[in-house]
Amino acid sequence: MSGASGDAWVEGPDGARYWGTYGAAGLLAVSPRFEVLLQHRAQWSHFGGTWGMPGGARHEHESAVDAAVREAGEEAGVPPELLEVRFSTVLDLGYWSYTTVVADATQRFGPVVSDPESIELRWIPVDRVTDFALHPRFAEAWPALAARL
Repeated sequence: MSGASGDAWVEGPDGARYWGTYGAAGLLAVSPRFEVLLQHRAQWSHFGGTWGMPGGARHEHESAVDAAVREAGEEAGVPPELLEVRFSTVLDLGYWSYTTVVADATQRFGPVVSDPESIELRWIPVDRVTDFALHPRFAEAWPALAARL
């Protein structure tokens, strides 16, 4: 770990809660077949039962890219050696931020549910992503992300 764990809630001025003392990051992996790897989130998690990208809290002094790749490895068995980072976007609320890291997977791999945060992991064709019940923030970000893919 590159610093203290950021595994804690941050509460905004409006009472909304966000996971990650130092912010959070997620990985949107894109396969050579033009699919994205999505995680069906465990019911007990924040916005449980929805679909989003693997990700989570950043550690103190950890870059967003490193956090996204680490979390995707922990939650979905994403092999970092198969990733080529393409771009990232940041949602910055002033007191908390979330970075989406978009990376090409140089080959399609079988994701692995490796912790209790996932119900299922699935490669979804880019044109079918909106067919799923998406995490609200991911749903807001998806049109701009899809346009850049």
